[in-house]
Amino acid sequence: MEFPCPAPLATSPRLTATAPSTEGQPASWAPAAPAIALLTALGVLMVGQMYTVLALLHPMATALGTTPEQVTWTATAFGFAYAAGFLLAGPLSDRYGSRAVITAGLVAATAATLAVSAAPDLPTAIALRSVQGLATASFAPAALSYAVRHIAPQRRGTALTCITSGMFAAAVLLQIGAQAVEAGLGWRAVFWISAALMALSLIPVRRVLRPTLRQGTGGGLGQAFAAMPRLLRRPRLVALYLSTVALMSAFVAVYTAVAIAGPAGIAGNSSAILALRAGALPALVAVPVLAPVLQRLAAPLRTVLAFALAALTVAGGSSLGPHAVPLAIVLLLFVAAVAAAAPAVVETINAAAPHARGAAVALYGCSMFIGASLGPQLTGALTGLGFGGILRVVAAALVLGVLLALPALRHHRAA
Repeated sequence: MEFPCPAPLATSPRLTATAPSTEGQPASWAPAAPAIALLTALGVLMVGQMYTVLALLHPMATALGTTPEQVTWTATAFGFAYAAGFLLAGPLSDRYGSRAVITAGLVAATAATLAVSAAPDLPTAIALRSVQGLATASFAPAALSYAVRHIAPQRRGTALTCITSGMFAAAVLLQIGAQAVEAGLGWRAVFWISAALMALSLIPVRRVLRPTLRQGTGGGLGQAFAAMPRLLRRPRLVALYLSTVALMSAFVAVYTAVAIAGPAGIAGNSSAILALRAGALPALVAVPVLAPVLQRLAAPLRTVLAFALAALTVAGGSSLGPHAVPLAIVLLLFVAAVAAAAPAVVETINAAAPHARGAAVALYGCSMFIGASLGPQLTGALTGLGFGGILRVVAAALVLGVLLALPALRHHRAA
């Protein structure tokens, strides 16, 4: 899920020019509607591969001769590889062009996803999921780069909102899709179908997306990588990256807990889990719609408020007992809070690093998927506490996220 950062990119002075003026941009803007539709759909498919296994923990455990808790390592391995790949894909996209990177990534991801479907045991599945994560990591930074370079400024905000919302919605949509496919065709079919869709996507990618003209010889790769250590020496930025780790680990931990340690009548009940996952979808529609209203608040303030709402909803959910309807409401509010927090964090990061936005966003994406990778392991380590205990620990992690975001809020008020 692709992860959500429309506002800061769209508000960059460099990106709001009325015509392309930098080397590597096209002489005329590309048609926006087909590109937005394609990149949004691909965002769901590619980023959603991180989350498919959360809906497949029990059948994969049975087939691979292990436990659902051990199968969570397939999500963790994917996430860590994705985080590393994100750091590579951003500079590669700047150097070779978005369409080229997306195309190469789709080819590699197709092969890796097919390989996962044939995994005979857990260690092999973990290794292949790592390769899959590295391959699919090519998409998100390349898609955002394409929107920035090829879509006209007046449509760019809409493009970035749709693309990043699709990436975020993938966390829910691909779990629902994977669960439905597994029920009818088995868990391996989830990866067969994903691979087929990736392969078929190569056709519209080549027809819809424009190639990016080769950039100058300024050493884009070296410059991007050199900026990253400098950013990590800034405590306020490091705190924001750590808050992102807390946010995404909490998000994935909650959904993993519902699947393997949920209240009686929900954990192991595929219909109940499907309903809970689907019940969060309205939040993923509402937050982008409400973006103009939410953006009236400064990004650091939105970050703190969204983290606080997420912590409160998770803490409240820890004491609900075996009641599905209240839990669905809690998940709806929780997902809304996370969907509002993520773009606010990245907007705050971009404002703090105006001269190294590419490196700053790459580190943000890396921190997102480190957090997403830790989430399943957090739940697995805490299963002995029960569903309520897991949610209380997650709420505490989100409170830590609030504390990590406070320095940015204080700095904003002092500026």
